[in-house]
Amino acid sequence: MDASSREAIALSRERLAEITRGAAAPGVLALAEELFAVARLLEGNVTLRRALSDPSGKPADRAALAGRILDGRVSEASVDLVQTVARQRWSRPLDLVEAVETLATEASLDAAESRGELEGVEDELFRFGRIVAGDRQLTRILSDDRGSVEGKTALLDRLLSGRVSPVTEQLLRNSLTSRHVGAAGNRVERLSEAASARRGRSVAHVTTAQPLTAAQEQRLRDVLGRIYGRSVGLQVTVDPDVLGGLVVRVGDEVIDGSVAHRLEAAGRRLTG
Repeated sequence: MDASSREAIALSRERLAEITRGAAAPGVLALAEELFAVARLLEGNVTLRRALSDPSGKPADRAALAGRILDGRVSEASVDLVQTVARQRWSRPLDLVEAVETLATEASLDAAESRGELEGVEDELFRFGRIVAGDRQLTRILSDDRGSVEGKTALLDRLLSGRVSPVTEQLLRNSLTSRHVGAAGNRVERLSEAASARRGRSVAHVTTAQPLTAAQEQRLRDVLGRIYGRSVGLQVTVDPDVLGGLVVRVGDEVIDGSVAHRLEAAGRRLTG
């Protein structure tokens, strides 16, 4: 996604903030569900998403088209937001789909924040991500773009219903039944990071051979906070294969202090 599409998403988010400011959590959660449904509609209809993102058309005409298609099918707030998206300039049609899905995710997190559940949602998303990462068959099923949406939905319902908050369930169900889900584990991780960002934090994904004590986790948070200049939350995974030390990933940056990494590097030097 290039700079123009990122700017378009930022402008659309501003409109979402105006609409949801002061709104009750149930209404915001319903808005998120409608926006996810619109994203799926656009995802499955190439002609429509091209029409709504056509740079040769007038922004007002694209917005009017969105209104004609959605009026009476979703709430006025959803129509307003999709029209806002349609008025923007997009580098490619799929960026428009991603924008609507981003707004849906943000609305869902708005609801979590209103319910006082944002920290819990972040934790539930991380834990589910660990479940997916540890189960190859589950990863394969959820990552298969050709798989049945109905089948995936039924599977997620069995895994999530009554076990997580409504916000977590909504985010996972809608994100993991996308036609372009990609790697399921990465998709869940991005949701967890979005929840962390909403709390004003970055997330450090830490892999260690042994569980960390509370004191060790706090020291690591303090060190990373000084490095990155902001609050950093930890999501810790225990993996004996690292042998010792830590592997820390924050965004695209990896700090690998594991014994396994040092042995691998030594082996390359010996054979180089």
